[in-house]
Amino acid sequence: MIVPSKVLLPVGLILSLLCPQIGWTQDSHKEIEQTAQLLTTLLNAGRVVVERNQSLINDPAQGDKGFTPEVFERLMLDEFFHQTGIDLKHPPSSLPALAKELLAALILASKEVVRDAQFVINQRGIGYKNFIPATFGSQAARKFSNRSRVTIKQTTLNPRNLKNSPDTYEEMILARLATLPASTTPVVEWIDGGRLLRTVMPIYYTEDCLACHGNPKGILDISGYPREGAQVGELAGAISIQIPSDHR
Repeated sequence: MIVPSKVLLPVGLILSLLCPQIGWTQDSHKEIEQTAQLLTTLLNAGRVVVERNQSLINDPAQGDKGFTPEVFERLMLDEFFHQTGIDLKHPPSSLPALAKELLAALILASKEVVRDAQFVINQRGIGYKNFIPATFGSQAARKFSNRSRVTIKQTTLNPRNLKNSPDTYEEMILARLATLPASTTPVVEWIDGGRLLRTVMPIYYTEDCLACHGNPKGILDISGYPREGAQVGELAGAISIQIPSDHR
């Protein structure tokens, strides 16, 4: 199971988001960068919630797990607040309009993924449900991206799901990150003459991930995929975001 590293927003970023002097019309590039960071953090928060409830989700003896879209939303927003200090249940008026709009859209997409998975989650007699952080993240990102000019994607150099295959830019960044020490600092770059923001947040293998992705390499894991032979701390992939400057 791939579990994202905890993403902590820099104090300066949080302060700038809450500063009433900063508006999206005054510094659109800065707002877009902040929004990308917050979207990454929110998707990460949802992944964390799924990971923490994995034993409940995979419990074959229990029917109704009580892991409803509403419960999931509350837990996700609590985790987001823990990571950022921003309460999305009562968003501060100073939060940029773009961030409010896109974060709300990602919350809705995330809840829909959990709603659509209720039959599987609550099914008795089946242990592994294949509703894991990576599955949730991919589905939530896809739902969100299909409704927006903003694209969120989970990707890796060796994807199990070909829909998560990296594009040329992502492949270049992932190859570079694989040679560097682990870091939660995202790669942030404006390309196409400043018309498109690309943000890539690395994800690293943890001990829990190795049950599916560790050794012995090549042996099938519980989901039926060959294990990658990964080690704790190695690059697992990334959350990639694209936001055009003319996103409206």
